[in-house]
Amino acid sequence: MSFRITGLDPEPFKPLFDLSDEALAARGALRVFADDPRMPCRVSMAHAELGEELLLLNHAHQPANTPYRSTHAIYVRKLADRAFDAVDAVPEVMRSRLVAVRAFDAQHMMIDADVSEGDATAALIERLLENSETSYLQAHYARRGCFAARIERA
Repeated sequence: MSFRITGLDPEPFKPLFDLSDEALAARGALRVFADDPRMPCRVSMAHAELGEELLLLNHAHQPANTPYRSTHAIYVRKLADRAFDAVDAVPEVMRSRLVAVRAFDAQHMMIDADVSEGDATAALIERLLENSETSYLQAHYARRGCFAARIERA
């Protein structure tokens, strides 16, 4: 089954880069500079370059009013000006980690979930989307629990 992975829209994050560190802190956000080559941007779905400016902030990735409503920390690169959008392609930033993929129905209730790594992630996505009750998937980086991306049928 064909699938589509999308990064987050960069527009809501752009104005935040103009805020002072104090104003960011008041919003529970933090300006950071990549000191690790594996800091994953949720807009571009790419790792930040060493020294690159990012924001670490809380994001409501599951905002529906259900028991699964959820927010978590994400990184967004300042240079990320376009959301990742690809069909039948799992970005390296996800393939390089243990990923938890969660299936949700139209009422935003979790109906299935599993973990995968590397090239096995595409097969897991396809398997979860084969269920006709699945409305969409969410991928999370399993070790830290951070939201990675939304996945839908293509």
